[in-house]
Amino acid sequence: MSWIRGVACQVDQWRAARARWKADMREFKAAQKEARRTGKRFEQHLGPPPNGFGLLPWLLMGMGAFSNIIQGKTANPWIGGLGLLAFNSLYIYVTFRSFDRCKREQRSTRVALLLMALLTTALALGYGGNWLMFFPLLGLATGAVLRGPWLGRTGILLAVFAGAVSVYRDGSDAVTIAYGTFLSTMVTAAILSLSEAVRELQAAREKLAHQAVEKERLRFSRDLHDLLGHTLSVIVVKSEAARRLAPGNLEAALTQIGDIESVGRQALTEIREAVTGYREGSLATELDRARSALSAAAVEPVVRRTGAPLAPQTEALLGWVVREAVTNVVRHAGATRCEITVHSGPERVSLTVADNGEGVPSTTPSPSLPGIGGTGLKGLTERLAAAGGSLRAGPSPRGGFTVTAELPVEADDVSPLFAM
Repeated sequence: MSWIRGVACQVDQWRAARARWKADMREFKAAQKEARRTGKRFEQHLGPPPNGFGLLPWLLMGMGAFSNIIQGKTANPWIGGLGLLAFNSLYIYVTFRSFDRCKREQRSTRVALLLMALLTTALALGYGGNWLMFFPLLGLATGAVLRGPWLGRTGILLAVFAGAVSVYRDGSDAVTIAYGTFLSTMVTAAILSLSEAVRELQAAREKLAHQAVEKERLRFSRDLHDLLGHTLSVIVVKSEAARRLAPGNLEAALTQIGDIESVGRQALTEIREAVTGYREGSLATELDRARSALSAAAVEPVVRRTGAPLAPQTEALLGWVVREAVTNVVRHAGATRCEITVHSGPERVSLTVADNGEGVPSTTPSPSLPGIGGTGLKGLTERLAAAGGSLRAGPSPRGGFTVTAELPVEADDVSPLFAM
Protein backbone atom coordinates (compact mmCIF):
# COMPACT_ATOMS: atom_id res chain seq x y z
CA MET A 1 0.00 0.00 0.00
CA SER A 2 2.83 2.35 -0.85
CA TRP A 3 0.51 4.65 -2.79
CA ILE A 4 -1.54 5.25 0.38
CA ARG A 5 1.61 6.29 2.23
CA GLY A 6 2.50 8.57 -0.68
CA VAL A 7 -0.90 10.24 -0.60
CA ALA A 8 -0.69 10.64 3.18
CA CYS A 9 2.78 12.19 2.83
CA GLN A 10 1.54 14.60 0.16
CA VAL A 11 -1.40 15.62 2.37
CA ASP A 12 1.00 16.27 5.25
CA GLN A 13 3.13 18.45 2.97
CA TRP A 14 0.07 20.45 1.91
CA ARG A 15 -0.94 20.94 5.54
CA ALA A 16 2.56 22.14 6.42
CA ALA A 17 2.57 24.49 3.42
CA ARG A 18 -0.82 25.85 4.43
CA ALA A 19 0.42 26.43 7.98
CA ARG A 20 3.46 28.32 6.63
CA TRP A 21 1.23 30.36 4.36
CA LYS A 22 -0.99 31.33 7.28
CA ALA A 23 2.05 32.24 9.39
CA ASP A 24 3.43 34.41 6.57
CA MET A 25 0.09 36.16 6.21
CA ARG A 26 -0.08 36.86 9.95
CA GLU A 27 3.47 38.23 9.87
CA PHE A 28 2.66 40.35 6.81
CA LYS A 29 -0.45 41.84 8.43
CA ALA A 30 1.39 42.49 11.70
CA ALA A 31 4.20 44.29 9.85
CA GLN A 32 1.66 46.31 7.87
CA LYS A 33 -0.18 47.31 11.07
CA GLU A 34 3.08 48.25 12.80
CA ALA A 35 4.08 50.40 9.82
CA ARG A 36 0.75 52.25 9.95
CA ARG A 37 1.09 52.75 13.70
CA THR A 38 4.64 54.12 13.61
CA GLY A 39 4.27 55.99 10.31
CA LYS A 40 7.29 54.22 8.81
CA ARG A 41 7.47 53.09 5.22
CA PHE A 42 6.34 49.51 4.78
CA GLU A 43 8.50 47.50 2.38
CA GLN A 44 6.44 44.71 0.89
CA HIS A 45 8.46 41.76 -0.37
CA LEU A 46 7.11 41.10 -3.80
CA GLY A 47 7.07 37.64 -5.29
CA PRO A 48 4.86 34.68 -5.98
CA PRO A 49 3.00 33.05 -3.12
CA PRO A 50 5.24 30.55 -1.34
CA ASN A 51 3.07 27.63 -2.50
CA GLY A 52 0.16 26.72 -4.75
CA PHE A 53 -2.60 28.04 -2.48
CA GLY A 54 -2.71 31.20 -4.58
CA LEU A 55 -3.78 29.12 -7.60
CA LEU A 56 -6.42 26.99 -5.89
CA PRO A 57 -9.32 29.50 -6.25
CA TRP A 58 -9.20 28.98 -10.04
CA LEU A 59 -10.64 25.51 -9.47
CA LEU A 60 -13.99 27.27 -9.08
CA MET A 61 -14.05 27.33 -12.89
CA GLY A 62 -14.97 23.65 -12.65
CA MET A 63 -18.06 24.30 -10.53
CA GLY A 64 -20.22 24.09 -13.64
CA ALA A 65 -19.13 20.50 -14.24
CA PHE A 66 -19.64 19.66 -10.58
CA SER A 67 -23.13 21.19 -10.71
CA ASN A 68 -23.98 19.03 -13.73
CA ILE A 69 -23.01 15.91 -11.80
CA ILE A 70 -25.08 16.91 -8.75
CA GLN A 71 -28.13 17.76 -10.86
CA GLY A 72 -27.92 14.50 -12.80
CA LYS A 73 -27.26 16.21 -16.14
CA THR A 74 -24.11 14.19 -16.73
CA ALA A 75 -24.19 10.74 -18.25
CA ASN A 76 -22.37 8.11 -16.21
CA PRO A 77 -22.02 10.44 -13.18
CA TRP A 78 -19.61 8.07 -11.41
CA ILE A 79 -17.16 8.31 -14.27
CA GLY A 80 -17.61 12.09 -14.39
CA GLY A 81 -17.13 12.36 -10.61
CA LEU A 82 -13.97 10.25 -10.68
CA GLY A 83 -12.68 12.30 -13.63
CA LEU A 84 -13.36 15.54 -11.77
CA LEU A 85 -11.60 14.22 -8.66
CA ALA A 86 -8.61 13.03 -10.68
CA PHE A 87 -8.38 16.36 -12.54
CA ASN A 88 -8.46 18.38 -9.31
CA SER A 89 -5.86 16.10 -7.71
CA LEU A 90 -3.51 16.42 -10.69
CA TYR A 91 -4.05 20.19 -10.79
CA ILE A 92 -3.16 20.58 -7.11
CA TYR A 93 -0.16 18.27 -7.48
CA VAL A 94 1.21 20.12 -10.51
CA THR A 95 0.62 23.67 -9.26
CA PHE A 96 2.14 23.03 -5.84
CA ARG A 97 5.27 21.53 -7.40
CA SER A 98 5.57 24.42 -9.86
CA PHE A 99 6.72 26.79 -7.08
CA ASP A 100 9.85 24.75 -6.45
CA ARG A 101 12.30 24.97 -9.36
CA CYS A 102 13.82 21.55 -8.73
CA LYS A 103 10.44 19.82 -8.44
CA ARG A 104 9.08 21.80 -11.38
CA GLU A 105 11.77 20.42 -13.68
CA GLN A 106 11.44 16.81 -12.51
CA ARG A 107 10.01 14.19 -14.83
CA SER A 108 7.19 13.32 -12.43
CA THR A 109 5.80 16.86 -12.72
CA ARG A 110 5.88 16.75 -16.53
CA VAL A 111 4.23 13.31 -16.53
CA ALA A 112 1.48 14.57 -14.22
CA LEU A 113 0.93 17.55 -16.55
CA LEU A 114 0.68 15.20 -19.53
CA LEU A 115 -1.86 13.01 -17.69
CA MET A 116 -3.79 16.13 -16.85
CA ALA A 117 -3.88 17.07 -20.54
CA LEU A 118 -5.10 13.59 -21.56
CA LEU A 119 -7.77 13.61 -18.85
CA THR A 120 -8.93 17.11 -19.85
CA THR A 121 -9.23 16.01 -23.48
CA ALA A 122 -11.17 12.88 -22.53
CA LEU A 123 -13.63 14.76 -20.28
CA ALA A 124 -14.10 17.53 -22.87
CA LEU A 125 -14.79 15.06 -25.69
CA GLY A 126 -17.03 12.92 -23.49
CA TYR A 127 -19.18 15.64 -21.94
CA GLY A 128 -18.53 19.02 -23.60
CA GLY A 129 -20.31 22.10 -22.26
CA ASN A 130 -18.98 23.22 -18.90
CA TRP A 131 -16.32 20.50 -19.03
CA LEU A 132 -14.54 22.50 -21.74
CA MET A 133 -13.63 25.04 -19.04
CA PHE A 134 -10.96 22.61 -17.87
CA PHE A 135 -8.81 23.68 -20.82
CA PRO A 136 -8.09 27.15 -19.33
CA LEU A 137 -7.23 25.40 -16.05
CA LEU A 138 -4.89 23.12 -18.00
CA GLY A 139 -3.35 26.24 -19.55
CA LEU A 140 -2.85 27.77 -16.11
CA ALA A 141 -1.06 24.64 -14.88
CA THR A 142 1.01 24.54 -18.07
CA GLY A 143 2.07 28.16 -17.64
CA ALA A 144 3.02 27.50 -14.02
CA VAL A 145 5.28 24.60 -14.99
CA LEU A 146 6.80 25.65 -18.32
CA ARG A 147 9.09 28.71 -18.04
CA GLY A 148 11.34 28.33 -21.05
CA PRO A 149 11.62 29.16 -24.75
CA TRP A 150 9.02 26.50 -25.62
CA LEU A 151 6.30 28.24 -23.62
CA GLY A 152 4.99 30.38 -26.50
CA ARG A 153 4.76 27.46 -28.94
CA THR A 154 3.19 25.24 -26.28
CA GLY A 155 0.62 27.93 -25.44
CA ILE A 156 -0.36 28.37 -29.10
CA LEU A 157 -0.62 24.61 -29.74
CA LEU A 158 -2.67 24.10 -26.58
CA ALA A 159 -5.03 26.95 -27.49
CA VAL A 160 -5.49 25.61 -31.05
CA PHE A 161 -6.09 22.12 -29.70
CA ALA A 162 -8.65 23.39 -27.15
CA GLY A 163 -10.46 25.30 -29.90
CA ALA A 164 -10.48 22.23 -32.17
CA VAL A 165 -11.92 20.02 -29.41
CA SER A 166 -14.59 22.66 -28.72
CA VAL A 167 -15.57 22.80 -32.40
CA TYR A 168 -15.67 19.02 -32.67
CA ARG A 169 -17.71 18.56 -29.49
CA ASP A 170 -20.15 21.50 -29.42
CA GLY A 171 -19.41 23.59 -32.50
CA SER A 172 -19.57 26.81 -30.47
CA ASP A 173 -17.52 28.89 -28.05
CA ALA A 174 -14.36 27.59 -29.69
CA VAL A 175 -12.79 31.07 -29.87
CA THR A 176 -13.61 31.76 -26.22
CA ILE A 177 -12.11 28.47 -25.05
CA ALA A 178 -9.02 28.86 -27.24
CA TYR A 179 -8.46 32.48 -26.18
CA GLY A 180 -9.00 31.65 -22.48
CA THR A 181 -6.57 28.75 -22.68
CA PHE A 182 -3.85 30.79 -24.39
CA LEU A 183 -4.34 33.76 -22.06
CA SER A 184 -4.22 31.68 -18.89
CA THR A 185 -1.07 29.91 -20.10
CA MET A 186 0.92 33.00 -21.03
CA VAL A 187 -0.25 35.36 -18.27
CA THR A 188 0.35 32.79 -15.53
CA ALA A 189 3.85 32.05 -16.81
CA ALA A 190 4.67 35.76 -17.19
CA ILE A 191 3.43 36.75 -13.72
CA LEU A 192 5.08 33.86 -11.91
CA SER A 193 8.38 34.26 -13.81
CA LEU A 194 8.48 38.00 -13.13
CA SER A 195 7.63 37.51 -9.47
CA GLU A 196 10.26 34.82 -9.12
CA ALA A 197 12.83 37.13 -10.69
CA VAL A 198 11.86 39.87 -8.22
CA ARG A 199 12.37 37.46 -5.34
CA GLU A 200 15.79 36.47 -6.67
CA LEU A 201 16.74 40.15 -7.06
CA GLN A 202 15.67 40.84 -3.49
CA ALA A 203 17.78 37.94 -2.27
CA ALA A 204 20.73 39.22 -4.33
CA ARG A 205 20.26 42.72 -2.91
CA GLU A 206 20.28 41.39 0.65
CA LYS A 207 23.41 39.38 -0.12
CA LEU A 208 25.16 42.43 -1.62
CA ALA A 209 24.17 44.51 1.41
CA HIS A 210 25.66 41.87 3.70
CA GLN A 211 28.86 41.79 1.64
CA ALA A 212 29.06 45.60 1.75
CA VAL A 213 28.81 45.52 5.54
CA GLU A 214 31.56 42.88 5.73
CA LYS A 215 33.75 44.89 3.35
CA GLU A 216 33.28 48.04 5.42
CA ARG A 217 34.14 46.15 8.59
CA LEU A 218 37.32 44.88 6.98
CA ARG A 219 38.22 48.38 5.76
CA PHE A 220 37.69 49.88 9.17
CA SER A 221 39.68 47.19 10.97
CA ARG A 222 42.58 47.63 8.54
CA ASP A 223 42.56 51.41 8.82
CA LEU A 224 42.34 51.30 12.60
CA HIS A 225 45.18 48.80 12.84
CA ASP A 226 47.43 50.80 10.52
CA LEU A 227 46.61 54.14 12.10
CA LEU A 228 46.97 53.11 15.73
CA GLY A 229 49.92 50.81 15.14
CA HIS A 230 51.96 53.52 13.47
CA THR A 231 50.87 56.33 15.78
CA LEU A 232 51.50 54.43 19.01
CA SER A 233 54.90 53.31 17.72
CA VAL A 234 55.89 56.91 16.98
CA ILE A 235 54.61 58.05 20.39
CA VAL A 236 56.61 55.32 22.17
CA VAL A 237 59.79 56.10 20.23
CA LYS A 238 59.54 59.85 20.79
CA SER A 239 58.71 59.32 24.48
CA GLU A 240 61.86 57.22 24.88
CA ALA A 241 63.86 59.90 23.05
CA ALA A 242 62.43 62.62 25.32
CA ARG A 243 63.31 60.56 28.41
CA ARG A 244 66.90 60.10 27.20
CA LEU A 245 67.33 63.77 26.26
CA ALA A 246 65.68 65.30 29.34
CA PRO A 247 68.68 65.11 31.75
CA GLY A 248 71.19 66.73 29.38
CA ASN A 249 69.17 68.64 26.76
CA LEU A 250 65.83 69.88 28.02
CA GLU A 251 65.09 71.89 24.88
CA ALA A 252 65.45 68.84 22.61
CA ALA A 253 63.30 66.80 25.00
CA LEU A 254 60.59 69.46 24.88
CA THR A 255 60.75 69.32 21.07
CA GLN A 256 60.12 65.57 21.20
CA ILE A 257 57.21 66.11 23.61
CA GLY A 258 55.74 68.67 21.22
CA ASP A 259 56.03 66.12 18.43
CA ILE A 260 54.15 63.62 20.60
CA GLU A 261 51.32 66.12 21.07
CA SER A 262 51.22 66.82 17.32
CA VAL A 263 51.18 63.12 16.46
CA GLY A 264 48.36 62.50 18.94
CA ARG A 265 46.23 65.29 17.52
CA GLN A 266 46.87 64.11 13.97
CA ALA A 267 45.94 60.57 14.98
CA LEU A 268 42.60 61.75 16.34
CA THR A 269 41.87 63.52 13.05
CA GLU A 270 42.85 60.48 10.99
CA ILE A 271 40.75 58.13 13.09
CA ARG A 272 37.69 60.36 12.61
CA GLU A 273 38.36 60.42 8.87
CA ALA A 274 38.83 56.65 8.77
CA VAL A 275 35.52 56.13 10.56
CA THR A 276 33.68 58.24 7.99
CA GLY A 277 35.60 56.68 5.09
CA TYR A 278 36.93 59.94 3.64
CA ARG A 279 40.60 59.60 4.43
CA GLU A 280 42.91 60.10 1.44
CA GLY A 281 46.54 59.76 2.45
CA SER A 282 49.29 61.89 0.96
CA LEU A 283 52.51 60.09 0.11
CA ALA A 284 54.57 63.24 0.73
CA THR A 285 53.04 63.59 4.20
CA GLU A 286 53.73 59.96 5.03
CA LEU A 287 57.34 60.31 3.85
CA ASP A 288 57.82 63.34 6.13
CA ARG A 289 56.35 61.42 9.05
CA ALA A 290 58.60 58.47 8.24
CA ARG A 291 61.68 60.73 8.38
CA SER A 292 60.59 62.07 11.75
CA ALA A 293 59.79 58.65 13.22
CA LEU A 294 63.03 57.08 11.97
CA SER A 295 65.14 59.98 13.21
CA ALA A 296 63.56 59.79 16.65
CA ALA A 297 64.38 56.05 16.74
CA ALA A 298 68.03 56.75 15.87
CA VAL A 299 67.59 55.30 12.39
CA GLU A 300 69.10 57.26 9.48
CA PRO A 301 66.33 57.94 6.92
CA VAL A 302 67.22 58.04 3.21
CA VAL A 303 64.29 59.02 0.95
CA ARG A 304 64.46 59.04 -2.85
CA ARG A 305 61.55 59.82 -5.16
CA THR A 306 61.66 59.98 -8.93
CA GLY A 307 59.11 60.03 -11.71
CA ALA A 308 55.80 61.75 -12.31
CA PRO A 309 53.30 62.77 -9.61
CA LEU A 310 50.79 60.09 -8.77
CA ALA A 311 47.03 59.94 -8.61
CA PRO A 312 45.50 60.45 -5.14
CA GLN A 313 44.36 56.84 -4.88
CA THR A 314 47.82 55.54 -5.77
CA GLU A 315 49.44 57.92 -3.28
CA ALA A 316 47.02 56.79 -0.59
CA LEU A 317 47.88 53.11 -1.10
CA LEU A 318 51.63 53.75 -1.16
CA GLY A 319 51.24 55.96 1.92
CA TRP A 320 49.77 53.00 3.79
CA VAL A 321 52.75 50.87 2.72
CA VAL A 322 55.24 53.49 3.94
CA ARG A 323 53.39 53.79 7.24
CA GLU A 324 53.31 50.03 7.89
CA ALA A 325 56.86 49.32 6.72
CA VAL A 326 58.39 52.17 8.74
CA THR A 327 56.40 51.11 11.80
CA ASN A 328 57.92 47.62 11.51
CA VAL A 329 61.41 49.10 11.14
CA VAL A 330 60.98 51.22 14.27
CA ARG A 331 59.45 48.39 16.28
CA HIS A 332 61.32 45.26 15.29
CA ALA A 333 64.22 45.76 12.89
CA GLY A 334 66.96 47.06 15.19
CA ALA A 335 68.30 48.94 12.16
CA THR A 336 70.54 52.01 11.89
CA ARG A 337 69.61 52.94 8.32
CA CYS A 338 66.40 52.78 6.29
CA GLU A 339 66.09 53.59 2.60
CA ILE A 340 62.73 54.52 1.05
CA THR A 341 62.66 54.64 -2.77
CA VAL A 342 59.68 55.66 -4.90
CA HIS A 343 59.90 55.41 -8.69
CA SER A 344 57.06 56.13 -11.09
CA GLY A 345 57.56 54.59 -14.52
CA PRO A 346 55.41 54.84 -17.66
CA GLU A 347 53.28 51.83 -16.70
CA ARG A 348 53.96 50.97 -13.06
CA VAL A 349 55.05 52.69 -9.88
CA SER A 350 57.21 50.94 -7.32
CA LEU A 351 57.97 51.64 -3.67
CA THR A 352 60.82 49.96 -1.74
CA VAL A 353 61.49 50.23 1.99
CA ALA A 354 64.77 48.52 2.95
CA ASP A 355 66.64 48.52 6.24
CA ASN A 356 69.94 47.07 7.48
CA GLY A 357 68.49 45.47 10.58
CA GLU A 358 68.12 41.86 11.64
CA GLY A 359 66.04 40.89 8.63
CA VAL A 360 63.19 39.41 10.64
CA PRO A 361 59.55 40.37 9.90
CA SER A 362 57.22 41.55 12.61
CA THR A 363 55.59 38.15 13.08
CA THR A 364 55.90 34.63 11.79
CA PRO A 365 55.07 34.48 8.08
CA SER A 366 51.69 33.07 7.14
CA PRO A 367 51.65 29.84 5.05
CA SER A 368 49.07 31.40 2.73
CA LEU A 369 51.24 34.47 2.15
CA PRO A 370 54.88 33.32 1.85
CA GLY A 371 57.29 35.97 3.02
CA ILE A 372 54.53 38.23 4.31
CA GLY A 373 54.25 38.46 8.08
CA GLY A 374 51.98 40.47 10.34
CA THR A 375 48.40 41.60 10.09
CA GLY A 376 49.34 44.96 8.59
CA LEU A 377 51.34 43.52 5.69
CA LYS A 378 48.63 40.95 5.00
CA GLY A 379 46.01 43.71 4.82
CA LEU A 380 48.23 45.77 2.51
CA THR A 381 48.75 42.74 0.26
CA GLU A 382 44.98 42.41 -0.14
CA ARG A 383 44.53 46.14 -0.79
CA LEU A 384 47.23 46.30 -3.45
CA ALA A 385 45.97 43.11 -5.10
CA ALA A 386 42.48 44.64 -5.35
CA ALA A 387 44.03 47.64 -7.14
CA GLY A 388 45.97 45.43 -9.58
CA GLY A 389 49.24 45.68 -7.68
CA SER A 390 51.41 43.43 -5.55
CA LEU A 391 53.40 43.45 -2.31
CA ARG A 392 56.54 41.47 -1.55
CA ALA A 393 58.26 41.38 1.83
CA GLY A 394 61.14 39.34 3.21
CA PRO A 395 64.79 39.30 4.30
CA SER A 396 67.19 40.98 1.91
CA PRO A 397 70.16 39.00 0.50
CA ARG A 398 72.48 41.76 1.75
CA GLY A 399 70.93 41.70 5.20
CA GLY A 400 68.00 43.53 6.66
CA PHE A 401 64.37 43.41 5.58
CA THR A 402 62.83 44.74 2.36
CA VAL A 403 59.23 45.61 1.50
CA THR A 404 58.45 46.21 -2.19
CA ALA A 405 55.07 47.43 -3.47
CA GLU A 406 54.06 47.84 -7.11
CA LEU A 407 50.95 49.43 -8.60
CA PRO A 408 49.82 50.18 -12.16
CA VAL A 409 50.05 53.83 -13.18
CA GLU A 410 46.56 55.33 -13.56
CA ALA A 411 45.46 57.41 -16.55
CA ASP A 412 45.73 60.72 -14.68
CA ASP A 413 49.30 60.03 -13.52
CA VAL A 414 50.70 62.19 -16.32
CA SER A 415 52.83 65.19 -15.31
CA PRO A 416 56.35 66.45 -15.91
CA LEU A 417 59.04 64.44 -14.20
CA PHE A 418 60.45 65.67 -10.96
CA ALA A 419 62.87 64.38 -8.33
CA MET A 420 63.44 64.88 -4.69
